[in-house]
Amino acid sequence: MSCLMEFSMSPMDKGPSVGKYVARSIEIIDKSGLPYRLNPMGTVLEGDFDACISVIRACHERMSVDCERISCSVKIDYRRGRTDGLTAKTQRIEETLKRSIPQ
Repeated sequence: MSCLMEFSMSPMDKGPSVGKYVARSIEIIDKSGLPYRLNPMGTVLEGDFDACISVIRACHERMSVDCERISCSVKIDYRRGRTDGLTAKTQRIEETLKRSIPQ
């Protein structure tokens, strides 16, 4: 695996509570089989570049079925040969601090 992709996607035309739309994306992500971490501001995927982009595309396509305006931001951390980036980065910080950090 060589990519970590963090993305946040939400409809802008559905009012202040968009949890049911985000939940649809989580279902797509679960079915993809890619490792991921959900956080309060988005979701981090780990995997091959094309696989991660395909999941983000599928989430957008699903949301666009009944949403007129969608906001999406994507951050990509590509590193050839890296594996287990979802946990390794956090573990290195914990080792440096010599303590656990909230996740």
